[in-house]
Amino acid sequence: MGKSLKQIANELKQRSKNVQLIYAFNGIGKTRLSREFKELVSPKKDNEEDAETQQKILYYNAFTEDLFYWDNDLEEDTNRTLMIRDNSFTNWVLKEQGQEDNIKTNFQHYTSKNLTPNFNKDYNEINFSIKGGNEDSIENIKISKGEESCFIWCVFYSLLLEVLDKLKETESDNKSTNLFDKLEYIFIDDPVSSLDENHLIELAVDIAELIKRSPKKLKFVITTHNALFYNILYNELELKQGYLLGKNEDGTYNFEEKLGDSNCSFSYHIFIIKTLYKAINSHNIQKYHFTLLRNLYEKTANFLGYHPWSKLLPKDEKLYYKRIMHFASHATLSYETVAEPTEPEKNIVKKLLDHLIDNSKYNEDFKQ
Repeated sequence: MGKSLKQIANELKQRSKNVQLIYAFNGIGKTRLSREFKELVSPKKDNEEDAETQQKILYYNAFTEDLFYWDNDLEEDTNRTLMIRDNSFTNWVLKEQGQEDNIKTNFQHYTSKNLTPNFNKDYNEINFSIKGGNEDSIENIKISKGEESCFIWCVFYSLLLEVLDKLKETESDNKSTNLFDKLEYIFIDDPVSSLDENHLIELAVDIAELIKRSPKKLKFVITTHNALFYNILYNELELKQGYLLGKNEDGTYNFEEKLGDSNCSFSYHIFIIKTLYKAINSHNIQKYHFTLLRNLYEKTANFLGYHPWSKLLPKDEKLYYKRIMHFASHATLSYETVAEPTEPEKNIVKKLLDHLIDNSKYNEDFKQ
């Protein structure tokens, strides 16, 4: 029986584990889970600011990114500025704790040493510049969405580092703030979407080191759609279990525990295989399963060195199968799409999945 995100958030809160690591596809509900968890730990009362929330939980998710927005100077098209909405989060880390230089250093480490964020004196606007080949700077550039997400993460990461330093001030007379005395949880939702593989690995190791030197009373919940990020955190932190978050057709959710070696071999394509066979065995194949099937074929072909991916399709009626796979996963007009596949289409999903398992050295135990 499926669960609601509120029920899953309650499960996370009831556990005494210091780190709970969760994997889910994009679009499943990781951000909504972070909001449900925040409301459970520290519900926001009417007409109150986020100060109480900061005392009990700090969280990074899509809502954190909403604190930042662009003024693109549409009239003059010269002064493109990333604006910061007034909030206690950035006010504390920038105005009170002076973390501007650390944010710049972290951002350049994960992007480019030539790309520089420049804060105004009120710390509510940022302009970006980049050094050219002759060392001249190009001013007021608009950075990519990935770079923007990375910058916002670096602001949050600098906040975390500073908070940990404050929590180490055990003697009350030496404390510079009591704001985080009641801090219980840090929820990090998918900070890796903008990073290449090398920087992703560095970030995972950095987060693991941050967790290792955190006070034992502080608990972390981390969600991700990236299997590599998941694996590195799992191994660096020497965890004993992880979790998989999935969504059912009726809108409820599955929350499965992964134990022992199943985490060490955790991989996105293995999860796709299990998801497809689960749908086949429960007679619940939907149109989106064709997208997952094509994704699986593409990943397998890439790993085995086949180009194009369609070379892995059965030789009989290969063009037909390719057309069906493309049509089902790339339909663009609303009238093309019917939610419930036909019986022949459902049979094609099973036939093509079985074919890939039988001919690509996958473990046939997946069929059971």
